[in-house]
This record gives sequence, structure tokens and C-alpha cells, in this order.
Amino acid sequence: MPPKWPRVPDRADPAYRKLEDRINFAVHVAAFSAFNSGLWFFHGFMPGTLLWLPKLTLPWLGVLVCHGVWLFAIANYTPSKPDSDQPSS
Repeated sequence: MPPKWPRVPDRADPAYRKLEDRINFAVHVAAFSAFNSGLWFFHGFMPGTLLWLPKLTLPWLGVLVCHGVWLFAIANYTPSKPDSDQPSS
């Protein structure tokens, strides 16, 4: 079942941003897995034909790792304070 969001989706909501970023990461992992596993499967049948395959897989894997590091270690989902809370000068 798809996740149900209990309120109106708003990109300014930190919990919604976190969920959206994790879903985007899951789609990225799924696309990488499906595309690369299919190419490496056919590379097993014809070893000399897809010589560019490691040049595609390794950078894409690097981008995927960077995406994961950003998402799970660097991303900050704390709510930002609106500008209206600052005192006037």
C-alpha cells in the first residue's frame, strides 16, 4: 500500500520533505539496479561487446553513494523559522 499523508502535502513541511527525498532515493536505487543488472546480464553472454559498461556503472554508483550520504548523513530537516519572527529594526 502506498504511504498515506495525514495532512495536505507541502514542500515546506520537514517531514514531507524527508519522505519525498527518501522516495526519490528509492527510485534512484531501483533504476540503477534494474538498468545495470540487465546490462551486466547481457554482458555475461557477450563479454566483448559492452566495453563501456564499467565506465557507466562506476560513476553512476558513485552518484548513488553521494545521494545516499547526503540523504542519510547531511540533509537537515529541521523546520526553518519564518522571516516574520525576526524583530524589526
